[in-house]
Amino acid sequence: MPEIVPFRGIVYGPGVIGEASRLICPPYDAIPPVVQQKLYDASPYNAVRMELPMEADPYAAAAGRLHEWLAEGVLEEDGEPAIYPCAQTFTDEQGIEHTRWGFFAALRLYDVAERQVLPHERTLSGPKADRLNMFRKTSANLSSIFGLYADESLRAETVARNFASTHEPIVDAEFQGVRNRLWRITDPGLTGQFQSTLAGLKVYIADGHHRYETGVAYRNERAAANPAHTGQEPYNYILAYLSNIHDEGLLILPIHRLVRNLPEFDAHAFVSKLDRCFTVWELPGRKALDDFLAGCPRCVAYGIVLPNLILGITLDCKPENVLSSPVSGPLGKLPVVVLHDLVLGQILGITPEATARESNLAYVKNEQEVFDAVGSGAVQLGIVLKPTRVEDVIEVAGSGEVMPQKSTWFYPKIMTGLVFRSLEGSA
Repeated sequence: MPEIVPFRGIVYGPGVIGEASRLICPPYDAIPPVVQQKLYDASPYNAVRMELPMEADPYAAAAGRLHEWLAEGVLEEDGEPAIYPCAQTFTDEQGIEHTRWGFFAALRLYDVAERQVLPHERTLSGPKADRLNMFRKTSANLSSIFGLYADESLRAETVARNFASTHEPIVDAEFQGVRNRLWRITDPGLTGQFQSTLAGLKVYIADGHHRYETGVAYRNERAAANPAHTGQEPYNYILAYLSNIHDEGLLILPIHRLVRNLPEFDAHAFVSKLDRCFTVWELPGRKALDDFLAGCPRCVAYGIVLPNLILGITLDCKPENVLSSPVSGPLGKLPVVVLHDLVLGQILGITPEATARESNLAYVKNEQEVFDAVGSGAVQLGIVLKPTRVEDVIEVAGSGEVMPQKSTWFYPKIMTGLVFRSLEGSA
């Protein structure tokens, strides 16, 4: 079973926490340059100045700020180990309000072969090298991984909700329409209930694959350099936000594809090729496309957006009959896998290398962006996907397989700046 423990969190001090909405930021890989600058402008103490500094040596800048802010009282390390429940409240595109509950804890780092913490997406070497440098310089977890577990009894959620009903949050911050509230629980009787919830379960990484693998590499470095290594040092654990797949606020949104820069692309020929493997419907508008995709939750279906044409398509046969090479059961059933192999690869001729370089593909998370990009002529076509089901994420991860990159978008992101964690001192 994956081990979690309370930890002494580093949080913003009383002199600045009242402006928490100006202090938090998304994780490093979800901060484009324009947002990075806005976050810099929001506050001289915004977490982006450690998470993704703009300086020539970002790692030294982050480490220096962490040290300075602790010395100045901008940040304070809690005196007792704690579990930190977190509630994120937001409204979806249909105007429905959701609240996702989870909690921050220190999660023991496991090698993949131990099958305790399971990935579901591939990783790239560049981001891991970047984060390893940040670990080395700061000796801290600045942002958390996002892990899932499955507990139908909702034990941890019940403890968190009950505690929140009688205690004010230590952080209450809004960012881009999401309200983020954080509480601190130090009572061993209550923190023990969070720990026992994970007994016998697995943790599945929803977001933060690069950070987790980096955490394992950093642990190995530190252990090799420490003759007195016991396995209980803080570097053996990583800051993790954990949420239950049965929580009613857990939401996965799709990541849509934009196709561009294909030489001699012919829309008519493309549709003709689709017709060989798919049933193709011409749809009168965006609302009809949304209804079409919602009406076939379990089938392999996509929306195709071309200039002055919207199509709904569903695969006519089993995925294994059209894939270019055999794929394991859980992975082979995923619409995103069929899309990349059959539509993007076989029909459009986009190679895996081009996909990795993103020379012919771009990704957007808002359906309106698909229509805008196609309508403006910026891309040749757009492909609207259904969201990946959380059950499929669990099944693929449990089988030992990984999905293509940008298969899932767990919304909202876990914000950096709610709580940090030192990798020094005692566990």
